[in-house]
Amino acid sequence: MKYLQDILTGVALTSRIPAQAVPVEGLCFDSRQVRPGYAFVAIRGTRADGHQFIPRAIENGANIIIGEVQPPGLPPHVHWVGVPDARKALALMAANFYDRPSEKLQLIGVTGTNGKTTTVTLLYQLMAGLGIKAGLLSTIENKIASHTVSATHTTPDPVTVNRLLADMVQAGCEYAFMEVSSHAIDQHRIDGLRFAGAVFTNLTPEHLDYHKDMKTYMKVKKSFFDSLPDDAFALVNIDDKHGPVMWQNTRARRFGLSLRTMADFHARIQANGLDGLQMTVEGMEVHARLVGRFNAYNLLTAYAVARILGFDARQVLTVLSNAPGAPGRFETIRDAHSHRIGIVDYAHTPDALVKVLDTILELRRPGYQVVTVVGCGGDRDKTKRPLMGAIAAEKSDQAIFTEDNPRNEDPDRIIAEMLGGVPPAQREKVLTIRDRRTAIRTACRLGGDKAIILVAGKGHEKYQIVRDQKIPFDDREELIREFERTMKATN
Repeated sequence: MKYLQDILTGVALTSRIPAQAVPVEGLCFDSRQVRPGYAFVAIRGTRADGHQFIPRAIENGANIIIGEVQPPGLPPHVHWVGVPDARKALALMAANFYDRPSEKLQLIGVTGTNGKTTTVTLLYQLMAGLGIKAGLLSTIENKIASHTVSATHTTPDPVTVNRLLADMVQAGCEYAFMEVSSHAIDQHRIDGLRFAGAVFTNLTPEHLDYHKDMKTYMKVKKSFFDSLPDDAFALVNIDDKHGPVMWQNTRARRFGLSLRTMADFHARIQANGLDGLQMTVEGMEVHARLVGRFNAYNLLTAYAVARILGFDARQVLTVLSNAPGAPGRFETIRDAHSHRIGIVDYAHTPDALVKVLDTILELRRPGYQVVTVVGCGGDRDKTKRPLMGAIAAEKSDQAIFTEDNPRNEDPDRIIAEMLGGVPPAQREKVLTIRDRRTAIRTACRLGGDKAIILVAGKGHEKYQIVRDQKIPFDDREELIREFERTMKATN
């Protein structure tokens, strides 16, 4: 049994707590999920204020309310706890409620604009290959040893995070690898967690609808490293100009990685093709299944983390050489009946799209056409739309602008904003097809038998978000279906 006094350990308070021991059956910040005996934390959100839902939480059985402003007329049986910051309080209370699971395993957090998902996935796959139980918290999925739990956010809310970490501890996991988003840092979702290490991949414009400017975005990322304890490690990509900034003020041990210059961990690309990467890592040759310079960084990062944790270099490289990486990250689909190649990638930022297309252009064989299908999400950063449009048009032989999770926006308007970034001289290379399925089918026909068809933006996602509905849709399945349909039509 958990008691209120225990789960408030370390939480700043603005009111007195009950003198008697008050049992807590559960902890919740969504009034719809409250059950009898739960403590409800009223969070101020961007769209709604949790304080408005206190009456509903009480109706559903909450007998403890934690918030920043005490509402009038609370029933006598309901205990009120005032806090200056409910988000911080929730994170610390969640850690306490689940017996501080992050302190019972080695928790590694990976942050940065791009590469987070592949890096944590590689680390999880590495541990599995070494026969070691580990956990994974990622955009694509969560893993508790071999058990899969669906993911809804890059970094879940603190109650979910601590519950999953507690389940990992219960399952005997020794390590946990976690994506740490800038939203999660800024919204205190990772407060109360103890990280054994933090990793910085890179920083490019993203989430500026939330952070407003790059300086603020960078400061949020940096605060993660500032909070590390002195026995943790901070591993950064020093090839990114923001990498060394992450080290400033951190108490953790510092390590750098690079493909360009000398560093604690250094690698060099020897060959790069659609069949994989040939690399030299600290003098050792390795051939990996993953493709592209960006994946060379992801592989080197996973290797560096493993070495810092004390694993044998050759064993690590042996396992990483066969690691498949994350689904929907430069995932290649070959047409068995022609020379066409489909690539599904999550690239949904200008930097990510540049890297994917540059990789394709570098690796394509003579005579191959590059056809790109791409869109931009609704209710998200609008500044990247013309940039994404310009990149796709410039670096493709043919580009098709289409819908990509339009949410509450008009897809045609989003497409028009993408088209606004395309110079007039390149407009003839661009088609606009609102329906994503039709766009993919058209792309497969445009390139002929020698084409590389990139479908960018959604990667692993198996849905389209239209208003408040998730409609089943899978880029990978659509490509495979179109390849098979074309094959039947020609036989």
